[in-house]
Amino acid sequence: MNLPDWAPKGVDVDKASAARLYDFFLGGSYNFEVDRILGRKLAEAAPGVYEFTRLNRAFLRRAVRYLCEQGIDQFLDIGSGIPTAGNVHEIAQRTNPDARVVYVDNEPVAVAHSELLLEDNPNAVAFEADLRDPDSILGHEKTRKMLDFSRPIGLLSVAVYHFIPEVADPQALAARYRAALPSGSFLAVSHVTEDSMGDQVRQLVDLMRASQNPVTPRTRAAFTALFDGFELVDPGVVFTAQWHPESPEDVGEHPEDSAVYAAVGRKP
Repeated sequence: MNLPDWAPKGVDVDKASAARLYDFFLGGSYNFEVDRILGRKLAEAAPGVYEFTRLNRAFLRRAVRYLCEQGIDQFLDIGSGIPTAGNVHEIAQRTNPDARVVYVDNEPVAVAHSELLLEDNPNAVAFEADLRDPDSILGHEKTRKMLDFSRPIGLLSVAVYHFIPEVADPQALAARYRAALPSGSFLAVSHVTEDSMGDQVRQLVDLMRASQNPVTPRTRAAFTALFDGFELVDPGVVFTAQWHPESPEDVGEHPEDSAVYAAVGRKP
């Protein structure tokens, strides 16, 4: 296929990617036909996928605002995706212009557009790496230059751990990141589950096997274990719409229909 001018060299256009699908469901334009084809199949099989995505993005925004209120002024966003309105640096720097943000993703399109967006922002950077390689992220020169690991950090892993299969030991990965954070740091995570909307989620899982990023849903217990040793912020583990909603309308009558757990924890 003929790639658009904005496509970075070496990008995989043979299989849909999670970051580009997320962009598609949010109404973005940085996706390819292979992503749109799978996206339409996902929407047909699981009509709630647009709402899953919107509610997850809203949780990210509320979590960042909450962390800013707790005095967090530096963020590490792993699995950051393709930039859209209301990105982490926009929210954090609206509260504190000196807030620092490091974006990490393994999708070349996401990283390329993040770098373009951040060209004139000295307090935010992006680079390509994979959650499954903690040392490459925690030890990266951009991470070490931008973040002070002697002070609390807000680590965001939103809608990313469900792309980590059991063979990669997501619990051990999460423990590695938790251990690297100083006391007073926060961890924000969201994750697809089959505990709700099971039929739709299973169809989503089946279709995503054809993508670069197959999905592994997890139970409430497995999700909660990602926070071992951290103190969960009220209301604890809930569905995305239930985490610090700004109005009753944000929650709706069936928040469980998001099929995505969310929580924020603090390191003692």
